[in-house]
Amino acid sequence: MTADLQQLAQDVIRQALDRGATDAECTISEGREFGVNVRMREVEQLKEAGSRGAGIRVFAGKRTGSATTSDLSREGIDRMIGAALANASVTSDDPMAGLPEADELGSLKTDLLLYDDAVEKLDATWKIGQAKAAEQAALAVDPRIANSEGGSFDSYLSSRYFANSRGFAGGYRRSSCSLSVVPVAKDGDRMERDYWYSVARNAAKLEPAEFVGQEAARRALRRLGSRKIPTQKAPILFEPRIARSLLGSIFEAVSGDSIYRRASFLVGKVGERIATEQLTVVDDPTIPGLFGSWPFDDEGVPARRKAVIERGILKTYLHNTYTARKMGEKTTGNAGRSLAGNPWVDQGNFYVEAGNKSQAEIISGMRKGLLVTELMGQGVNVVNGDYSRGAAGLWIENGEIAHPVSEITIAGNLKQMLMDIETIGSDLEFRGSTASPSLLIREMTISGS
Repeated sequence: MTADLQQLAQDVIRQALDRGATDAECTISEGREFGVNVRMREVEQLKEAGSRGAGIRVFAGKRTGSATTSDLSREGIDRMIGAALANASVTSDDPMAGLPEADELGSLKTDLLLYDDAVEKLDATWKIGQAKAAEQAALAVDPRIANSEGGSFDSYLSSRYFANSRGFAGGYRRSSCSLSVVPVAKDGDRMERDYWYSVARNAAKLEPAEFVGQEAARRALRRLGSRKIPTQKAPILFEPRIARSLLGSIFEAVSGDSIYRRASFLVGKVGERIATEQLTVVDDPTIPGLFGSWPFDDEGVPARRKAVIERGILKTYLHNTYTARKMGEKTTGNAGRSLAGNPWVDQGNFYVEAGNKSQAEIISGMRKGLLVTELMGQGVNVVNGDYSRGAAGLWIENGEIAHPVSEITIAGNLKQMLMDIETIGSDLEFRGSTASPSLLIREMTISGS
């Protein structure tokens, strides 16, 4: 992040106020990305790109307008400000519109370890080699790994700077690397694919390419010979990468956007028990090095930890300034945004606190049930809690994996599912901003043959 961009954001605010805005906020970002995809040991796609842009949101009383530009020249900035003011002139008054109060603004002073200079120095040849090595490791595991949808390595560097007319100015840099592979296993006429990936703020913290490939291959191979099972009710064990999608539905249900629109089954439930006593869900953007961490949200409100569900009790909704005002509450520092437009409600590191049993221990205690390793479709209704997803996984009998399962649907209702979480695993892992350990639900309906 350069000093000229910091100064530019503050200059944009000053110019907007000089031209008639009653309040304004400006975001400026720049980034560089690299991506390579290899397939069957050959480079299939290579991408290097850079971007820089600015966005402004202005207020004319209770009217709001916004605009963006990738032209950071004096003329480009002038046009952007003019467009935002023109947009504000034709919008309707919104009594809830406006910036946070000055005493709500601020930034963490702690180093959140969001950026590593080493990522900038990574050689393109090395990155390509990592993608090839991960794919090769998958192909070498077993003769039945006969094909691949590819291996990839991606890296990203970005700077973000934000200022507003209430006196806030701040910025930070971020870096990331990721490595993934998608092998295809074949047995006769049947083919199955699966994947594995690793992601970190710097390459040194990535899992080794050989492990990523071998793990992806193991997961693809264990799906061979899958079959349907009879329709029945049975325990459902979500593995961590699948449990994250369930947690995503919880986030949508506690988002201030859903709450003030009364589009959530959790409307009016703060202070009530909505889940098993074992369940604690946290939103915490203050954890160093993770992908949902930030020193301040996209309205300039400092990051802070919130227990959203604590031992089964719903403690809070998550808000930006607008949704908080709609509910007569205070922002929780969860504003997210693109360069322009109104903020949405965003999550920090949104996760389920770990339990004390490994996935293997949970499986060994199950008489029967389904370990879900893949979900398909979008059949979750957070208004009433209805849940229905296509699924694949592994059938468990007498505490052991019996055989793979596919072409089934699992169904229930989120209200009951949260109450029926029987065991929470110890295998919490952060591979993004949403994270969960394994979750065992006492009973759901499986629609099969």
